[in-house]
Amino acid sequence: MDLTPFVEQLRRELALAAAPGGEEAQALAERLAAPLESSVRLALLSALSVAAEEVTAQLAPGSVDVRLRGSDIGFAVTPPPAPEPHEPAAAAEPAPEVEEGETVRITLRLPEQLKGRVDEAAARLGVSVNTWLVRAVANAVEPAPRPSPDARRGRRSAGSQFTGWAR
Repeated sequence: MDLTPFVEQLRRELALAAAPGGEEAQALAERLAAPLESSVRLALLSALSVAAEEVTAQLAPGSVDVRLRGSDIGFAVTPPPAPEPHEPAAAAEPAPEVEEGETVRITLRLPEQLKGRVDEAAARLGVSVNTWLVRAVANAVEPAPRPSPDARRGRRSAGSQFTGWAR
């Protein structure tokens, strides 16, 4: 995505806003437009990053990343993983050990779309939504296993391409 048309639009709008002020105001607007260009590009990049974060929250566990290559902005969409049809979902993720005992009640607010996906996932496993959520929370709080050195070597290098979040 090229930001130049958006920066140029802002430059035109600034010139139009300065026009009623006469030639001196128009000259000032032209002098201000050039130094503001990098700030405008940075503000647009920040807005796109915030938008990507909001979309990622709706896609969870999928994601949307904003990527910058030179002056071009791109998006990488990672859809949520689909369960493999030939392998039962219950065998793919064993239920973690959860201590039985006193339980507490909490209120969880989910977006409607996510609630539907939770219902479907629980139905595929043949368990209640509550059981599915307890397992999901238990899996989330368990420390993730670190990849072996062999697994790290298997990743291919992307050259000057980086993945992650920046502020």
